[in-house]
Amino acid sequence: MKIEDRIEALRGLMRDKEISAYIVPSYDPHQSEYLADYYRTRVWISGFTGSAGTVVITEDRAILWTDGRYFVQAESELKGSRIELFKMGIPGFPTYMEWLRDNLNEGDVLGFDGRVFPQSDVKKLEKQLENKNVEMVDEYDLVGMLWKDRPEEPMGEVFVHNIRYTGKTAKDKIEEIRDEMDKRDVDYFLLGSLDDIAWAYNIRGRDIANNPVVISYGLISKGEALLFVDGKKISGEVESHLSENGIRIRDYEDIIDYVKSIKPGCRIFLDPSRINSWLYKAIPEECQKVEGTNITTEMKAIKNEVELKNQRNAYIKDGVALVKFLYWLDKNVGNRPITEISAAEKLEEFRREQEGFIGPSFDTIAAYRENAAMMHYSADEDSNYELKREGMFLVDSGGQYYDGTTDITRTIVLGNITEEEKRDYTLTLKGHINLINARFLYGATGTHLDILARYPLWQEGLDYKSGTGHGIGFLLNVHEGPHRISPVLNDVKLEKGMIVTIEPGVYKEGKHGIRIENVVVVDEDIETESGKFMRFETISYCPIDLDGIDVELLTKEERVWLNVYHQEVYDKLSPYLNDNEKKWLDERTRSI
Repeated sequence: MKIEDRIEALRGLMRDKEISAYIVPSYDPHQSEYLADYYRTRVWISGFTGSAGTVVITEDRAILWTDGRYFVQAESELKGSRIELFKMGIPGFPTYMEWLRDNLNEGDVLGFDGRVFPQSDVKKLEKQLENKNVEMVDEYDLVGMLWKDRPEEPMGEVFVHNIRYTGKTAKDKIEEIRDEMDKRDVDYFLLGSLDDIAWAYNIRGRDIANNPVVISYGLISKGEALLFVDGKKISGEVESHLSENGIRIRDYEDIIDYVKSIKPGCRIFLDPSRINSWLYKAIPEECQKVEGTNITTEMKAIKNEVELKNQRNAYIKDGVALVKFLYWLDKNVGNRPITEISAAEKLEEFRREQEGFIGPSFDTIAAYRENAAMMHYSADEDSNYELKREGMFLVDSGGQYYDGTTDITRTIVLGNITEEEKRDYTLTLKGHINLINARFLYGATGTHLDILARYPLWQEGLDYKSGTGHGIGFLLNVHEGPHRISPVLNDVKLEKGMIVTIEPGVYKEGKHGIRIENVVVVDEDIETESGKFMRFETISYCPIDLDGIDVELLTKEERVWLNVYHQEVYDKLSPYLNDNEKKWLDERTRSI
């Protein structure tokens, strides 16, 4: 079916169910950022493949909302579909909830699938529509009714994440969680977010591509810890691990009846943004819901010393793979056919040579020339450029290792570039250095620091429509909260042991895209009469292409930072390279 035919078929079902508007979000039952194919209903109905977006269908309109990372991609993928693009965060475009408020009429019916829709969004919708007398119906997965060749639900195997990597047993973590539950005076902690469950129970899975999590629910009380999961995913080794740590296995579908059976008067802690409304409604009315950010989200964001040691090691291996790739690229572009797709495949080959590599941490963004203006570009056979000895090539990639999750971006100069490209590259680097080299007062959040990366760009009238940095999980999701570096208000303090990316960029549609990304650990710096100050420790190592830099635009301090960083890159990676690669790296990390 063509996209427009799918939408018309959906409208037919809406008429049958007397639904005036239907929301198709980018969610699974656990509000995961990346989805197993089974849950990609928004992709199926719209044709837009970006990871973030919401579609609203009415009798006469179909609209997609997405953020600045995907504007260019969405415009391309929506062509011919009759779906309108509403750009989130841009003046003149209401949010989808505001649009529903302004366009639904008294007595209309709003539909969505409550099994995937988070309770936090339901509450926001109720607030927007409180004066509208609009009925909300959450019992229908209308897209699922139409999707005849829908993929099977994921059935990846579960494996144990060993204590030599985690630094703490699952039993230890559960006891720490119970201590926090006592502080909040709650009887149960209900978990729907897959990364939190995997972290708490020291298990990992293969249900979602690139994200080593298992489709499951968790429930922790003062007396027991439960994992609701399809038993066919659990091996004897995993079953023993769970039993040894006091975790009982229940069937995945049992979660709803178990929650319904909780005794009246109990206090249940949950994160409404990570619990679907279907499960939320199952909690007995006689129980008190205590809402907040998941206890585990805050705990796992601060890495312990064992995790940090392992994570640093993972970045050394990852840096070696990247340098081998860059060397191969430099020696082969122009001498043999290399495309965006084949380059990404070659980079994965180099990563697979590294000990403990499991798979990519996300689909590699390998974008040549103007394709790089799409922040989350994904090459296909139609867009797949062949690389030439000219222009710039952006590669944003990462790996999942038993000892950590990596994410790094380099924009590579393949040959002659324009003065505009060199200026934009240098401004991006200046923003990167300005933030990564910062000393900041304890208590600062990523929102306070975001301007440091944008300042050099703003002085030239440039900006990028995304955040500057995100947290990273530990053999978990490549995007991890609760902290981030972004102009969007975030009240989470940057604490010692948090890992975060720093990745400013310049994106010019039809021209080029530039991003330079490193990963840092938040650490303590100095303490004075003014208070405690923090700093960033860089843990990712890969040369920054000197051919893209207009050295005259760099200050003395910026040159010093780059030279020191490049010396670290050489010192840490060269022992693992052959003579030719080592010689190449020496040249690419020379002092300027």
